[in-house]
Amino acid sequence: MAKKQINFQAAYGELEQLVGTLETMEDLDASIELYEKGLELIAVCQKRLSEIENKVTEIREKYPAGEKALSVEKSGDLV
Repeated sequence: MAKKQINFQAAYGELEQLVGTLETMEDLDASIELYEKGLELIAVCQKRLSEIENKVTEIREKYPAGEKALSVEKSGDLV
């Protein structure tokens, strides 16, 4: 059976809850299972962030004039 795909927000939220649980958990065996699940969630988040970073780079390369205009606007200089 294929794994259910989870989005970044859901994975991050689940990871935050998992960390909170691990901070108070005393059962070592259960902690190891949650630790493994946490690593899986981290991998999901890292993968999605990498995809978004690549997309941003692709957009910047596609519209270099727009990127230059944004940097000029931030510095307050007029073209």
